[in-house]
Amino acid sequence: MPPKKAVVEKKVLLGRPGNNLKIGIVGVPNVGKSSFFNALSETDLGKAANFPYATINPEEARVPVPDTRFDWLCDLYKPASKVPAVLTCIDIAGLTAGASTGAGLGNAFLSHVRAVDGIFQVVRAFDDAEVIHVEGDVDPLRDMEIIQTELRLKDIEWVEKSLEAHKKTGRSLGSNSLADKAKKEEIVTIEKIYKVLTVDNKDIRKAEWNNKEIDVVNSLQLLTAKPVVYLVNLSEKDFVRKKNKWLPKIKQWIDTNNPGDPLIPFSVSFEERLAPMDADEKKAEEEKVGALSSLPKITHAGYTALELINYFTCGPDEVRAWTIRKGTKAPQAAGVIHSDFENKFVCGEIMSFDDLKENGSEAAAKAAGKVRQQGKPYEMLDGDIAYWKSGG
Repeated sequence: MPPKKAVVEKKVLLGRPGNNLKIGIVGVPNVGKSSFFNALSETDLGKAANFPYATINPEEARVPVPDTRFDWLCDLYKPASKVPAVLTCIDIAGLTAGASTGAGLGNAFLSHVRAVDGIFQVVRAFDDAEVIHVEGDVDPLRDMEIIQTELRLKDIEWVEKSLEAHKKTGRSLGSNSLADKAKKEEIVTIEKIYKVLTVDNKDIRKAEWNNKEIDVVNSLQLLTAKPVVYLVNLSEKDFVRKKNKWLPKIKQWIDTNNPGDPLIPFSVSFEERLAPMDADEKKAEEEKVGALSSLPKITHAGYTALELINYFTCGPDEVRAWTIRKGTKAPQAAGVIHSDFENKFVCGEIMSFDDLKENGSEAAAKAAGKVRQQGKPYEMLDGDIAYWKSGG
């Protein structure tokens, strides 16, 4: 008898399940959040103007995610319609010290952060007499500290309330029924969450959790469980010369407090200058100053932080990138297009983008045996090209 293969339990992801995830732009007032949002939402990232991108209302925008694979597929199929993947961004009002206790727009701010799935934290590292700073002077480390503290304090408050409620009902729990045991385990997990925030002084996403614990963490919708991408807003001069006195200190702060979180320097003033230009003008300006727009990189980082990937459907009518969460199975991926595809799922004909590119055409990829029929257990990979078959 061959030895049994150990079944590796699939890791549950932190955060809201689903594919329609949003990232919020967070920061203290006057650090360039709204200007960044405007540059991000009004750009088509230097691509052709037939891409659908739109500011849905003043504080929500759907930003196309630049993808060379998508561009290549559009060149191959020359479709009537091209629909890239998009990242939904929300502009959130500035946060001030004391927000967790309701100061400023505190409660509204924190409920807006609670409603998004990830955070672009904009940090200001430029001096400008014209743009006053809410704390009096420019100190990005202090600003990052304020935001981290306020988000943690709010989480602590929510966890305390949850723990209190659970312990009230927990007094009547027996030890025999499975339901009672599960409730007791839940209380232990909530106590662990509380310890991470108060004793370990860590953000929830930086602690180790098993799948059962992640289910409890996710049910609490905690602010510090959300992934963060730090965006450091520099003057155009500092951005172009790639030097700023704060950058090493900010990097050190992230390494100490939230190791592994991405840090992207950019310049709102540079992006604002590029925004009205067409693709050729933009390219010429980038070459002239010797620096590229950071928006494509930022959009990618947001998409990756939310653990989103995409698959493609291709044909002469439309080439489209569909956004799904990492680990999504084939029927659920098909369901993103239409619920019937999921409910009546039969199989998917799937090839990887790399195989199509290598063979040059669908027919050649098929002849090379690169198109596979996949059933319900198949887990989608980034860059898959899929044709779904569903029953009547």
